[in-house]
Amino acid sequence: MGSMTTPDLLFGTNITAMVTPMRPDGAISEPGLTSLVDHLLTTRADGIVVAGTTGEAPTLNDAETARLIRAVKAQTGDRARVIAGVGTYDTAATVHRARVAEAAGADALLLVCPYYSKPTQAGIVAHCLAVADATGLPVMLYDIPGRTGTPMTAATLTELAAHPRIRAVKDAKGDLFEAMTVLSRTSLAYYCGIDELNLPYLASGATGVVSVVGNVAADRVADLIQSVRDGDLATARALQTGLNPLIDAIMRTSQGAIMAKAALAQLGIIPHATVRLPLVESPPEHIERLTAVLPALAVPA
Repeated sequence: MGSMTTPDLLFGTNITAMVTPMRPDGAISEPGLTSLVDHLLTTRADGIVVAGTTGEAPTLNDAETARLIRAVKAQTGDRARVIAGVGTYDTAATVHRARVAEAAGADALLLVCPYYSKPTQAGIVAHCLAVADATGLPVMLYDIPGRTGTPMTAATLTELAAHPRIRAVKDAKGDLFEAMTVLSRTSLAYYCGIDELNLPYLASGATGVVSVVGNVAADRVADLIQSVRDGDLATARALQTGLNPLIDAIMRTSQGAIMAKAALAQLGIIPHATVRLPLVESPPEHIERLTAVLPALAVPA
């Protein structure tokens, strides 16, 4: 990996946090996976997160995760980067998962801040460095204190940026001023991890997005990214406004993975909306909100 390799080439720009299609019995649905990856490639996703939070990573075992990575990489080839979610609250387990992901053919790693144990910032640094040292893959840090209980501070991100394989941040903290501060101090690429804030992050210098809504509408997200890159903010605002009802239905009802699967099943892209406990499928009132906005995704004849 040359020092001049850009984040676009390492991770992509229009990255989808992919759900894991499952059969009604909870096993991984191979036909659903093939159909979903084909859909993501057709709708211009150039990066796919496999076994991330949206992929229900806490419920996947090592064998399932490796199988998912191999299958997605075999299908995407060089058309999209495959980014494996490997983070846990245990450094040794995370190092193991990182090595499993590398052996399975992942192009990069997504490393969430250790959750539940609430480590100090020094512990977060030591954890991330241990994982970055364990493989030859580029690393995207994942800062999401709403789930982990602990933010990665600007000082921590700046310190971690000195590692040659730590190249990017998926920011789901939503502190745009801090993101711009770290961008000005480091070479880290920023990726917005909050669909509601894609436009302001992109307009402030983010390289791209890691999107849950991209499971359903990666093409619209791609247009948003390109409009900002072209300096056409009027079009970008219109695209974000058009996406907002779908973002609301998927991200502001029960939970993103649940609702993204419900949307994909309604669209016929995956056969079932099955999720694994402790997640449960969408109640009728959430499905009604989703059904109301999905027709807007249809491409005019």
